[in-house]
Amino acid sequence: MKKPVQNPREVAEIVAIQALSFIAGDPERLGLFLAETGIGPETLRNAASDPNFLISVLDFVLRDDATVKAFASVSQLHPTNIAAARQVMGDPHWERDVP
Repeated sequence: MKKPVQNPREVAEIVAIQALSFIAGDPERLGLFLAETGIGPETLRNAASDPNFLISVLDFVLRDDATVKAFASVSQLHPTNIAAARQVMGDPHWERDVP
C-alpha cells in the first residue's frame, strides 16, 4: 500500500506531471508547448525530472483560462489548487526531500 503524499513540494510535482500528461494528450496543445519551451519530443521525458521544466508546464497551463479550466476538469482539481502547486514549485523554501 502506498503511503499518502503529504509533502507540498511532492504534491506540486505530481500536479505538474499530471499537467504535462494533459498537454501531451492534445497534439495541438503539445505542439504549442514544445515550440514555446524549445524542448523536443525526444527529450520531453527527461525534461520532466527537472523542477524548472515542471514550473514551465504549470505556467503554460495557467496562462490561459480555457486551458486551466480544462486541466482542472480533467484532473478533478480546483484551479486554485493548480495555482498553489505553481507557487510551491517556485518557492525555494520548499525542499524536495523533506520527510
